[in-house]
Amino acid sequence: MKTLTLFIFLTFLFSSSFSQIDYSTTSKKAIKYFDKGVEEYNNRNDDEALKLFESAVKTDPAFIEPYLIMANIYNEKWEFEKMVGCYEKVISIKPDYDGKIYFFLASGYLSMGKYEDAKKSVNTCISSPKTDPTIKEWAQELLKKAEFGINAMRNPVPFDPKNLGKLINTKYDDYWPSLTADEQILTTTVLLPKDSRYEISIMNSQEDFFISSKVDGEWSQIRNMGKPINTGNNEGAQSFSADGQWFFYTVCERPEDFGSCDIYFSRSLGEFWENPGNLGKPVNSAAWEAQPSISADGKTLFFTSNRAGGVRDPENERIVTQDLWVAYKSDDGKWSSPVNLGEPVNTYGNECSPFIHPDGRTLYFSSDTHTGMGGFDIFVTRLNPDGTWSEPVNLGYPINTYMNEIGLIVNSKGELAMFSSDREGSERKDIYSFELHKEVRPIPVTYMKGYFYDAKTKKRLSTSFDLIDLETRKIVAKSESYPETGEYLVCIPVDRSYAFEASKSGYLFYSENFSLKSQEDPTKPFEKNIPLTPIQKDEIVILNNIFFDTDSFALKGESIAELDVLKSFLDNNPNVKIEIRGHTDNIGTKEYNLKLSENRAKSVYNYLVQKGIDKTRLTYKGYGFSIPLINEDTDAARAKNRRTEFKVVSI
Repeated sequence: MKTLTLFIFLTFLFSSSFSQIDYSTTSKKAIKYFDKGVEEYNNRNDDEALKLFESAVKTDPAFIEPYLIMANIYNEKWEFEKMVGCYEKVISIKPDYDGKIYFFLASGYLSMGKYEDAKKSVNTCISSPKTDPTIKEWAQELLKKAEFGINAMRNPVPFDPKNLGKLINTKYDDYWPSLTADEQILTTTVLLPKDSRYEISIMNSQEDFFISSKVDGEWSQIRNMGKPINTGNNEGAQSFSADGQWFFYTVCERPEDFGSCDIYFSRSLGEFWENPGNLGKPVNSAAWEAQPSISADGKTLFFTSNRAGGVRDPENERIVTQDLWVAYKSDDGKWSSPVNLGEPVNTYGNECSPFIHPDGRTLYFSSDTHTGMGGFDIFVTRLNPDGTWSEPVNLGYPINTYMNEIGLIVNSKGELAMFSSDREGSERKDIYSFELHKEVRPIPVTYMKGYFYDAKTKKRLSTSFDLIDLETRKIVAKSESYPETGEYLVCIPVDRSYAFEASKSGYLFYSENFSLKSQEDPTKPFEKNIPLTPIQKDEIVILNNIFFDTDSFALKGESIAELDVLKSFLDNNPNVKIEIRGHTDNIGTKEYNLKLSENRAKSVYNYLVQKGIDKTRLTYKGYGFSIPLINEDTDAARAKNRRTEFKVVSI
């Protein structure tokens, strides 16, 4: 149960008693100070109200009512030690004043990380006959947090944060790190003074993005990203797509926007950035949308919003809270209406700062309501096979503390996390990294990157490509290379086998397959520059993702993705005619291999015909072992020589 909700409720609980004349004092002077203080408090003049309440309790130290409002003011100011002091004073004056006082005292102790004191106070609240039954129910939630904090501190998780140093951290507050999948580009949000001649204040501050890239394995000096991303307004809470091509971020208080904060985006043009655009409806609304996190393929967007339709406390539906939402990008580039993640991720409290790992299945976020250490804690949830999310798991102490932990990211390998903190006692927030303990790591992800080019002219090409899970036959990633450079990057979870397919109009398609299940270092990146051959007569394309069992010509399920790519190629090039060619290795007789290779080629032919390709555009033939790719008598050579391919007969 979040602290803010508690004290909104606190104000409600005590507001009626403040208008009564039956106070805990008979001092007219003290009551006069108090009544004036209530008037200032109702007008939101908190500092003046505090002075008057102090005068009231100085006049009569046993006057209880001023301490109650003072406690609420100190809570709103995040001055929890003073808030707790007020409640302790009330209890010292009259221990049995009201059981709910122990409830609010326990909440204050939690905000200070005093878990044993919180547990003691909440137990007193529960056992008090003067405690309202509803408060007792709420107290059970506080008890869970107190006991969690006690247990977490007795069983800390491994945690050794390292400051990223002066190359990344500025002399100002640095937070919200964002990292590309290859860990070559890092951005942060920095709180700057609008006028550097004066100290940062509410009126003299703005958020800008800073960026650094790796040179010879070391970070360059971080610098302001400049225009057109940064402006004189606030920009913050950003997220890179895995390849660094797309940049999503939060912009607030622009009169032309849909709500108080909206999500914007921009595309990289190499050394420069495209003019940013508002993501628009239905993602943005008249409410507050912020803190985007884009999936590795750029197709799924998680974000924080207080829009209608979120999870609400049924007893306090008027209280607006933040939830996590998700929207999906269709093939035509349009975003779907956002969907609330619902329970168990969202609660009636606040959830924020989502980070979807490049594995596409592991989501980190912060919550002030799930059982934790107090304030906002960081949690992890995982996507189940049925599309639901698992019960969130607290990352543990000392990653989480009684303070607010927000804005964690994890590298693609899943071993290194980054976050912002002032936990060393400095006056400013800095970016830190630390090794994430194994229990809360995502699935390790590697990446494949390079560029596409014309095999004849060597010119770079913009090309669309798919990464397909061979077991599920589902497209894991669907993207395009940079239009200007032909460069691409695709993230690959290491526990699967994949097909990689690339196609471009006027060119033969490219395919290959690989498995990351049993490699010695599955997280080692692939770097591959891929040639695409223009469609010409007599060109041959090896179908690397066509699979048969030994001595069988029945197509395996893993072949379907490649066959569908071949069908699309023929659909998009209606004048092309091909010969499907089967090849075997040198094991067995010539006659056997000729027949097996012909039957395998025929299986491909039959599939394409069944899918609607005109028979007159297709022929098939088995070549046995007559045209080997490699003339060696080794297992590796035989594996290469066993293949299915097609030859362009006419265009």
